[in-house]
Amino acid sequence: MEDLTSHSQTGCGGTSAATELGDDALLRRFADGDAGAARILTDRLGPRCYSVALRVLGNRAEAEDVTQDAMMRLWQMAPDWVPGQAKVSTWLYRVTLNLCTDLRRKKRPEPLSDVSEPEDDSAGVVEQMQDAARKDALQAALDMLPDRQRQAVVLRHIEELSNPEIAGIMEISVEAVESLTARGKRSLAALLAERRDELGYKNG
Repeated sequence: MEDLTSHSQTGCGGTSAATELGDDALLRRFADGDAGAARILTDRLGPRCYSVALRVLGNRAEAEDVTQDAMMRLWQMAPDWVPGQAKVSTWLYRVTLNLCTDLRRKKRPEPLSDVSEPEDDSAGVVEQMQDAARKDALQAALDMLPDRQRQAVVLRHIEELSNPEIAGIMEISVEAVESLTARGKRSLAALLAERRDELGYKNG
C-alpha cells in the first residue's frame, strides 16, 4: 500500500512532536496544509483499516483498494471535520465497513488462499501447514456469516475494540453489538466444529 503515503512525504515540521498529537489535531493540521500530518495519520490508522477490510473481505487486493479509498475520503472530509463530534478512527472504521459492504454486494468474494500471515521459519513444515489451514478455515467461516455478524466479530475479537466503540462504528446499540458477536461466535464454533480433527484441535 505504498501509494497511500505518496502524496504526503514532505512537511510536518517537528515530526517527532507531531506524532504525539491526537487524531483530531493531526486531521486539523492536514486540513491547514500540513502534508506530513497525513503521513502520520496514515501510519497510525491505515494498518487498522486494512486489517478490518482484509478480514471482512478475505482478499488482499480488495482490502488494499478499500483502505486507499477510505483514507482518500478521510482527506477529502478533513476541512469539514468537527473535533470532538466523533473519533477519527470511529469514522474511518465506519467508512471502511460501508465500502466493504458495497463491494461484497457487487461481487461475491471468492475463496482465498492468500490471507494467511507470513510463516514462521522456526516452525516445522507440518506446524506451518496446520497454522495456515486454521487461518484459512477461520477466514472461510467468517465469510459465511451474515455481514453484520461478521463485522461485529472482526471488530470485537480480531481488532479487540470495546463494545461501545463498535456500537459507535456500526451505529447500533451496545446490546445489539453483544447480540451480533454472541451469535457470530456461536456460528463460527458450529462451522469449525466439523473440522476440529482436520485442523489439529483436541476435543474437550
